[in-house]
Amino acid sequence: MRSNASNDWSKDPYGRVGSSAAVESYNANEVVSNYTSRRNSVTSNANSEPQEVAAHHVKFVRDSSKYWYKPNITRDEAVNLLRNAHPGTFIVRDSTTFANAFGLVLKVAYPPPGVQQKGPPGDELVRHFLVEPTLRGVRLKGCSNEPVFSSLSALVYQHSITPLALPCRLIIPDRDISQTDYPSPVQQQLLCQGAACNVLYLITVDTESLTGPQAVRKAVSTLFNQRPLPTPTQVHFKVSQQGITLTDNTRRLFFRKNYPAHTISHCGLDPDEHRWSVQALHSDIPVTNHRIYAFVAKKSPTSQDNQCHYVFPLTRVSAASRFDGIPYQRSIVIGYP
Repeated sequence: MRSNASNDWSKDPYGRVGSSAAVESYNANEVVSNYTSRRNSVTSNANSEPQEVAAHHVKFVRDSSKYWYKPNITRDEAVNLLRNAHPGTFIVRDSTTFANAFGLVLKVAYPPPGVQQKGPPGDELVRHFLVEPTLRGVRLKGCSNEPVFSSLSALVYQHSITPLALPCRLIIPDRDISQTDYPSPVQQQLLCQGAACNVLYLITVDTESLTGPQAVRKAVSTLFNQRPLPTPTQVHFKVSQQGITLTDNTRRLFFRKNYPAHTISHCGLDPDEHRWSVQALHSDIPVTNHRIYAFVAKKSPTSQDNQCHYVFPLTRVSAASRFDGIPYQRSIVIGYP
């Protein structure tokens, strides 16, 4: 059980820490990450100033916390949930060993050096990291290049952008992990080989620092407020472990655009399920409605600003055969650093 002191941080898992006793007991039990290759020369300590994370980013992650923050889940239950998940899928639970601390349970793509399989297949890919309280916030324990963050949500957001000492970036979930559908063998093969199809491209919208569903909502608002509405352009859409490539088949808007995997922070269906109506070709149905897909990527590999790109399937056949794998493509383009 956690302390009942008046400044007990467990009452607000997204706020600052105020218990110096908890910090002292934690520092006496230093645990070092096995993923040493992720480290760099940057150092921090428990008394460092918290790293700045924009308030709207923190709110975005906090709003999704019902999907990733499971305070009462056990270690074994967390492993069972993540065993077959995509790399980058994670759960945060309350630590039962250290007061006012959290356990970050993360599915990774590869085990740390020297770790052999024990137990059911896949368990060695579910790794456990300790998030310790400090006088100024929280930090990942035992990693010299990990800064202090003012809140748990800030820590989660930053690690969804860059892995720092973690083996891969965190994927912010948009639904409960227990309800997640994992890819079928056919879909898994698609993801390993890459997937490509012709789609209709709608629009690219600058979203500044926004990503995830917030960026998609901003883009769709811009899309439907345009007058006249944009004319869809047929492009070739290819996704692989290297990223996403769009090729304008008619070269009307552009020739080819490449979005490296490390610049892509979100992809998936429009969360509000907007649809785009188009006149059907070679069909008795005059108009067909298509769900819209979006991905968010940096404007350039060196830019700090994002853009949201909207496309939708050219035909219902392509929607069923190719775009069915898009939810799982997140594990390719954003599940790995």
